[in-house]
Amino acid sequence: MGLHRAPRRVALTALRLSLAAVIVTALAAALPTAAPAPRTMVAATLPPPPVVVDAAAPVRGAAPTRVEIPSVSVDSSLARLGLDATGALTPPSNFAQAGWFSNGPLPGEIGPAVIAGHVDSYTGPAVFFRLAQVAVGDEVLVGRRDRTTLRFTVTRVARYPKTAFPSAEVYGPTPTAELRLITCGGQFDRSRRSYVDNVVVFARLSGPDAG
Repeated sequence: MGLHRAPRRVALTALRLSLAAVIVTALAAALPTAAPAPRTMVAATLPPPPVVVDAAAPVRGAAPTRVEIPSVSVDSSLARLGLDATGALTPPSNFAQAGWFSNGPLPGEIGPAVIAGHVDSYTGPAVFFRLAQVAVGDEVLVGRRDRTTLRFTVTRVARYPKTAFPSAEVYGPTPTAELRLITCGGQFDRSRRSYVDNVVVFARLSGPDAG
């Protein structure tokens, strides 16, 4: 799995401008599948979203290392996800592991942090197989490298056709720290070796967790 070049820590204006473009580019291309033709996450083709920026430059927090969704028995370490040579998001090489898009906001920072994972493969269920079963009010816990844990509360669960993915709604700037959990859903298109939809879980930071 290739890693992207580490972003420069510059003012938020430049960071968010590059983030909006990078996220759309990263999720615009179909993610590669592993032989023999696994059913793996494939992102939508997305138009560029509107960009709203401000001049504040918050201090970067600790990197995320783990995601837990107790209601659907998800408990996974997090791989660092970047871009390949074509600009496509490189998915976790391990189908049982989720990953975080490290060129975007860190979980806990203002904006939509992105965590992605496969729904299944040719061998069976993958890490986000039950993501569509998450309900509003469920908790998502994100462990960080500094041994703290952030608690997010699910506010919405949606499924979008990949041909009509609302990029501004999913990846656009937010006034608070939010989280987006993304996988595939809907019918499986065997000719394209991918699902026709994306499942997106929206969550908002509700506080630290002492546990």
